Amino acid sequence: MIRAILVATLALGCLSMSTSPGAEDSPKSPIITDPIYTRPVRLVDVGNGRRINLYCRGEGSPAVIFDSGLSDWTAAWALVQPTISRKNATCSYDRAGLGFSDAATRPSTASNDVDDIHKALKIADIKPPYILVGHSAAGMAVRVFADRYRDEVVGMVIVEGSHEDQSSRMKAIANPEAQAHWDDGSKDTTCVDAAKGGEIARNSPVYKRCVGEPYELYSPAINDTVLAYSAKLKYQAAVASERQSFYSVSGDQTRATRRDFGDMPIIVLTHAPYPPGKDTTQQEQDQRTVAWEQMHNEVAAMSSRGVNEIVPRAGHLIQYDRPEIVIDAIRQALAIAAEQANQPTAEATR
Repeated sequence: MIRAILVATLALGCLSMSTSPGAEDSPKSPIITDPIYTRPVRLVDVGNGRRINLYCRGEGSPAVIFDSGLSDWTAAWALVQPTISRKNATCSYDRAGLGFSDAATRPSTASNDVDDIHKALKIADIKPPYILVGHSAAGMAVRVFADRYRDEVVGMVIVEGSHEDQSSRMKAIANPEAQAHWDDGSKDTTCVDAAKGGEIARNSPVYKRCVGEPYELYSPAINDTVLAYSAKLKYQAAVASERQSFYSVSGDQTRATRRDFGDMPIIVLTHAPYPPGKDTTQQEQDQRTVAWEQMHNEVAAMSSRGVNEIVPRAGHLIQYDRPEIVIDAIRQALAIAAEQANQPTAEATR
C-alpha cells in the first residue's frame, strides 16, 4: 500500500524528489505491530449513517489531531501518536472511504474532510483547543480547518505539506514527458474500473500497481488488513476522488484561506535535498528542491511564529523515517501554545 500511495503522489507531482520515498541511508523505524490497526477503533456517525473511523487516546489539552496524506490512514502516525498521547489527548482518523471508514458519498475534498473530522471530534467530545498535524495532502486540509475554525486552533505542524500552487510550479520545471504524465495522473480511473466488481482480484494485472505490496514496517497482520481494504471499491473510489480534487477543488479551497495566522505556531517539516534520480538531471532536481522549499517557506511565513525546518536523512514520509523529529515539532507547537495561553490579554492588563 505504501508503494501505491507514493506512486499516486508522484503521479501528481506532490514531491520534489525523483522517485525514491526516502534517502537510502534513512534510519529504519521500529516495526508497527499494534493490533489496533487491524480493526476499527470507534466508528463515528458524521451524518446519514455514514461513519468514519476515529482513533483517540490520551488526555490533556490542547488535543493533537492527526490527518494523513493522500490515500493514507491512521497508521501513518503509529510512531508518533502514542508518544504525544502520554501528555495530551490525540486523535487520528481514516477519511471517508479509506481504512475502516465507510464509503464516501461526496467528493473527497479538503473542505469535506474538515467537515467530517470536525463533526467527529464534537460527537466524540474531543474539545478544542487543537494542534493540527497534517502530512502531504493533509497539509492543505489542516489550513482549511484552521481558517474555518480559527478560534479552536492554537497551532499547526505540517509535515512535507502539499501546496495549492505546487501543480503549476512543479509542472513548469518538468520535462515534456513528465508534464504529460502529470496531466494523466489526476484522470486515471484504471484502479476504480478494476474494482468495479467489489474488489480487485489478486491475479489482476493491476493488483500490484493499485493495491501495493506488503510494507516492511508493518506486521503481517497489519499488512493483511491494509491489502484487504485497499483492494475494495470504496477505497479505490476515494483515492481517485482525492486525486482528482487535489489540485482543483481542494487547491482552490486552500487558496481561499487566510494568509495571516497571527502568532499561531506553524512548524513546517521539509525533507533535505536529494541527489537526482535516474531520469532527472541535477539542474532539474535543484529546481524542484528550491520550489518545494519555497512553498514551505511561504506557509511558515503565514505566522510570526512560523518556521520551516529542513530534515536530513528523511524522505517524504518523515513520520516514518524520523518520527522523533515530528514528535519534537509537535512538542514545540504545544510549548508555544502553552506560553501564549498564559500570557495576559490586553483587556486583562488595563
